[in-house]
Amino acid sequence: MPMLTIQPSGKTVQAAEGMSILEALLAAGEPIAHKCEAKAECGSCHIVVVEVRKTLSKTQRAENERLDAIVGVSSNSRLACQAKIGAENVTVELL
Repeated sequence: MPMLTIQPSGKTVQAAEGMSILEALLAAGEPIAHKCEAKAECGSCHIVVVEVRKTLSKTQRAENERLDAIVGVSSNSRLACQAKIGAENVTVELL
């Protein structure tokens, strides 16, 4: 089972493959904004993937469009509600 490491806290939790990063964060008790019920409409769950972003699900059109509208987005930015965890461990930074 892949591990999700959360920065800046350094907390590490197990996450099921196919689970969204948002689901894993909420299951771990991490506070993260998520206003649109995981529909990629608000951008409040914007995170930065620090390590192993290639194992995550591919960015879809709705997520790309929302990320384009957010200030401060980088090439490692994802919406936690849309990024699904793959087989490898992942490290993310909460903003």
